[in-house]
Amino acid sequence: MEPAVLFDLDDAGIATITLNRPEMRNPISGDEVVDGLCDTLAAMEGNPKVRVAILTGAGKAFSSGGDINAMKPGGGGLNAGFPAGTRGNYKRGIQRIPLAFAALEVPVIAAVNGPAIGAGLDLACMCDLRIAGESAKFAESFVKLGIIPGDGGAWLLQRVVGFAKAAEMSLTGDMLDATEALTCGLVSRVVPDADLLDEARALAAKIAANPPHAVRMTKRLLWEARRADLATVLEMSAAMQAVAHATSDHEEAVNAFLEKRKPVFKGD
Repeated sequence: MEPAVLFDLDDAGIATITLNRPEMRNPISGDEVVDGLCDTLAAMEGNPKVRVAILTGAGKAFSSGGDINAMKPGGGGLNAGFPAGTRGNYKRGIQRIPLAFAALEVPVIAAVNGPAIGAGLDLACMCDLRIAGESAKFAESFVKLGIIPGDGGAWLLQRVVGFAKAAEMSLTGDMLDATEALTCGLVSRVVPDADLLDEARALAAKIAANPPHAVRMTKRLLWEARRADLATVLEMSAAMQAVAHATSDHEEAVNAFLEKRKPVFKGD
């Protein structure tokens, strides 16, 4: 069987991560996907050649979230049949994914190629940018199954669409189409399905063209600013700016501007 998570890195430093269980609509609650995603993100973080990543799903779905067939007690899913066991399964399982994304300084673009449901929607919200194909659909649908977002969705979704819209989506479980997702800011653009990966790669190329140290530190600041006060963010900004000023890429950027030429960034 092919790996549950596929990884590819091109010469421009653009990585593509593909959830690879299309016959199941790419659920992310199983151990093989959790391990595959977390291992891939950790490897990217430690690889200076990776400048930006695209996350998408194989087949016609981005991710169905949890595997409903495995939700009954003893069904091989997160529900162990007794509370302490279920709690442990979540902590050792799917909850590792948002923590891995939070530790990652490589920007990630979600190319949402179909339904992103429940934990699949939350996975898209773990990414920094989201582009949707016209067939994409989104739902924070846990409540319809009598459960809550156990993967951090209550923290993630409201930071993307705001509290009121997150509350509406979480309490009703209603589905949004791609146009509605664009209107509420869940995605930044909607494109024809056939153009989705090309559009994601074009956006990724713009990010990859910038100095990689500055890109990674900028992402870290954006994530920390979601939860830190202004004084803390300013302190972090001063420290990171000191690092940025000391890079060869900063020197190259200034020289290229003054010499009216295109800069060549090497990640130094």
